[in-house]
Amino acid sequence: MKTSISLKRGFTLVEIMIVVAIIGLLAAVAIPNLIKARKTAQVSACRSNLHAMEGAITQWALEKRKADDSEVTLEDIESWLSKGKIPECPSGGEYELFTVKDLPTCTIKGHFIGDPPPPPPLIDSWLLG
Repeated sequence: MKTSISLKRGFTLVEIMIVVAIIGLLAAVAIPNLIKARKTAQVSACRSNLHAMEGAITQWALEKRKADDSEVTLEDIESWLSKGKIPECPSGGEYELFTVKDLPTCTIKGHFIGDPPPPPPLIDSWLLG
């Protein structure tokens, strides 16, 4: 006499739901951290570019014998930058140069070198919203 034993293999619906819930929980924790890490890396890269431009401005001014109040453009310092080209802000900002004594800036808020800009006076920020 033959007895057939059929084994059902597979996962139950409850097991699959638990796994999906765990994956969802891990994603909810990981994704904001990944976004924050990406933004931090972009700010660091932009600041590195600004420091490189600051050094290039100094070299350009010394070699061209320019005074501190002399205006400088991105094209002026292009050959003093590594690879001979103007770097790009990884966040899509634009770099701005003014005079030799001024630090280069980026149009994206939070991308700067040197001291941070002072906060607005409390009364102004309260009145203006």
